[in-house]
Amino acid sequence: MTIKLVLVRHGLSSFNSKGLIQGRTDDSILTDEGYEQALKAGKALSKINFDKIYSSPLRRAAETAKTIKKNLNKGHNIVFDENLLEVDLGQWSGLKIDDIKKKFPETYPTWKNDPENLILKGSNNKTYKPIQELFDQATNFIEDILQIYLKKDDINILVVGHNAILRCLILSLLGKPKQGFRKIRLENASFSILNISKKDDSFKTQIECLNQTSHLNKNIPSQIGDSRIFLVRHGETNWNKEGRFQGQIDIPLNENGKIQARKTFEYLKNISLNKAFSSSMHRPYETAQIILQHKKDLKIEKIDSLVEISHGLWEGKLESEIREEWPILLKNWHDKPEEVIMPEGESIKDVSERSIEAFKNICSSQKDNDLTLVVAHDAVNKTLICNILGINHSNIWMIKQGNGGITVIDLFNDPSKRPVISALNITTHLGGIIDSTASGAL
Repeated sequence: MTIKLVLVRHGLSSFNSKGLIQGRTDDSILTDEGYEQALKAGKALSKINFDKIYSSPLRRAAETAKTIKKNLNKGHNIVFDENLLEVDLGQWSGLKIDDIKKKFPETYPTWKNDPENLILKGSNNKTYKPIQELFDQATNFIEDILQIYLKKDDINILVVGHNAILRCLILSLLGKPKQGFRKIRLENASFSILNISKKDDSFKTQIECLNQTSHLNKNIPSQIGDSRIFLVRHGETNWNKEGRFQGQIDIPLNENGKIQARKTFEYLKNISLNKAFSSSMHRPYETAQIILQHKKDLKIEKIDSLVEISHGLWEGKLESEIREEWPILLKNWHDKPEEVIMPEGESIKDVSERSIEAFKNICSSQKDNDLTLVVAHDAVNKTLICNILGINHSNIWMIKQGNGGITVIDLFNDPSKRPVISALNITTHLGGIIDSTASGAL
């Protein structure tokens, strides 16, 4: 039983276009461009059979939801839920950032650098923490849908909301990583997809993608950092397709994997990549070569510490074969991966430590406007993304990395600014909105 949440931020609004802070005001409405974005979103989502639609009642979100609904198969009523209201920024609403910097010089830096701890004064002169209150809303919304739907069959739910509340929904489902609010982005009319499944008396979450914008004729979200890294998982292998644990056995790309790499090349061909790194194994290196086929003079630096996790004695085996010999260890791998060292293999902690060290070295070599390709593996990419999000490597199952999937990471020269995941697991160039790449084995 799985709930698939498709989160959509409202289209471009009048306040967005003027550079004004919106917050909870309902004075901001969809622009013509915002309606066009909502129409494109509806067309892209038309093949998904939604069972329920939720929206913020604020006009810019409500109109986005109504416009999307026109292209959907089922004629559901939209549930306007106040738990999806945008953050309440009080007297900041309607102001430009420069005005806020001048009028509120003591509080603005907190909003920029540590928004979870921002304290504002309300109309009653009482103080409140707007982002913390928003997390409470997110928790209430999640609890409501879990209570209603998690005991039922698989269900698809569309949620239309705002930048801050949707971020809080995502982060709440990830366990509220510390200072996570500024580590992800959601652009107007972007898609983010999360899968929630029941596990015993609790639930587990998987991020399928974040901030997809390709349906808006915008392959990659606009750059916000001083430099940028495109983190790609290698293309498919026969063992991915069969569900075999491949680990450090150097299985090459199959024909579909080469096609995926070529499609990734087409998707990124307008990006002026000027640096490239790869795991030293063949499947990511060949993927990188195909992506960079029009840049023959660009050297791809192989990095041994980005190789896939060693599955030890599990390598080359199907999960059913592993279950026969190591049933308890395999169950623990799915439930508590951080506690497992595979027979004659590695732990996820080992992989996380070596991968993060390699990634730090790559980041430290970045210069202004560098656009860098990094091609690695499922476990490696997952541990890197966990680290950026501020969640423990034990949560690798929360992150999806499809073969040929693209994750975009923006980096900043200012050491106080953390890396931002501007998009996660873009796979629309390989199929539809839903990631349909082989699940493989890990």
